[in-house]
Amino acid sequence: MNPTRVPIEKKESIRWLDNVRQSTELLGDSGRCVHVGDRESDIYELFCAARDAGTHFVIRTCVDRLAGDGNHAIADEMDEVAVKGRHCIDVRNNNGDPDEAVLEIRYRKLRVLPPIGKQKRYPALTLTVIHAEERVTPKNRKKIEWKLITNLPVSSRTDAIEKLEWYALRWKIEVFHKILKSGCKAEESKLRTAQRLTNLISLFCILSWRVFWMTMLNRVVRV
Repeated sequence: MNPTRVPIEKKESIRWLDNVRQSTELLGDSGRCVHVGDRESDIYELFCAARDAGTHFVIRTCVDRLAGDGNHAIADEMDEVAVKGRHCIDVRNNNGDPDEAVLEIRYRKLRVLPPIGKQKRYPALTLTVIHAEERVTPKNRKKIEWKLITNLPVSSRTDAIEKLEWYALRWKIEVFHKILKSGCKAEESKLRTAQRLTNLISLFCILSWRVFWMTMLNRVVRV
């Protein structure tokens, strides 16, 4: 069976939609919430769920969707966009040493279409695509190529950089999760009730945050 024809409700990906709905309900102000996700959350149904919930997202894309009138893809339209600015970010090379990456920024508001097999169920959406990439491949690390999609307004280089910086925060979140899972070994807990597990994870989150804070502080001091 074509995976694009399997209803989202029958896929593991449904958890991303549940996260959008639950987090906006808990916040109580969906307009203030921005969901930042990596390529795993590049799901058209999530874009529609965010629209329905009145909330926002910044997602790194891995799918080159149809755009405009449906006779071409997003990549075709982005190829026509001139570089609208540059932005420097601090990174680390393969040896863990500090490095700097200069990203060329392009952005464009597009009419994005759902997958062909789902066009009767979901509408086309007007979204903004941001491409940020290095012109040349560095010798000591992987070339940075970020392709983001968002329903937030992006009308200037400053707006685009803001969304890039929000996405870049995911690396810090990944470090926190690594501490929580590998350091505290939260996934190996054998507690029998949900309440006990909730209490344990709450404690682990406090410990993980302190370790994370010291890790980030050490990196700043080393630089």
